[in-house]
Amino acid sequence: MSTDHKQTLQAVFAELANGNGRPFVDAMADDFSWIIPGRSTWSGAWRGKQAVREQLLRPLFARFADTYVNRAHRFIAEGDHVVVECQGNVTTRSGKRYDNTYCYVCRFGDDGKLHELTEYMDTELAASALGAP
Repeated sequence: MSTDHKQTLQAVFAELANGNGRPFVDAMADDFSWIIPGRSTWSGAWRGKQAVREQLLRPLFARFADTYVNRAHRFIAEGDHVVVECQGNVTTRSGKRYDNTYCYVCRFGDDGKLHELTEYMDTELAASALGAP
């Protein structure tokens, strides 16, 4: 299964590298959770695909002046988990660059959908470039 999951995310990130986030959203299960650990203003847990889209992604993308792209550099898969190292690039509406580096730990369910993503990033950069959520 890990090979299938890895291929799924490789396809998703091929689209993200072109600014197309639709396949990423389509890969999420309805009970999908997005977790950003830590004590930053950007740390938290969003549970449910709808909550992730409305409470995390929509407000985040509203801060961007141009198309967000994210390019993956490495995929590591084992069992129902795939780890993705990637780099995002975008300019904010305030004119700041937001080029963060990420490590996503993704968990798939038996249905082949993404059920959880834990995001490790430079939260200091997020806070300085994006402000508080």
